[in-house]
Amino acid sequence: MSELPRLVRIENTTRGTVLAERCPVARSTRDRTVGLLRTPEADMADGLLIERSPSIHMFFMRYPIDAIFLDRHQRVARIAADLRPWRVVAWARGARDCLEAPVGTVARTGTMVGDQFLLTDVSEA
Repeated sequence: MSELPRLVRIENTTRGTVLAERCPVARSTRDRTVGLLRTPEADMADGLLIERSPSIHMFFMRYPIDAIFLDRHQRVARIAADLRPWRVVAWARGARDCLEAPVGTVARTGTMVGDQFLLTDVSEA
């Protein structure tokens, strides 16, 4: 039996904005490796939080994203806004996780390096 994905609400408490209401979390090696590759842009909704991912690549992606790297305290360590296909963010110093968000999320929420995020588990119900 497959496990249901963990979903989190992601809030930028520094700016008082919400980046995602129901963001899936990629925890397994397989889910972290595949990421959003099989997700059409229209179905991306709240993006994907990839645990233990201080670097990402955009190989084989079909659309741009905003990549927000978080440290172990959920502070923004680095931002790669409007990251286009076939690009690489080789290493985000101090980062542990990466939020792959719809392009424009960084601008819409005013997110900046150093901002504090709050991740809250949400149920399927």
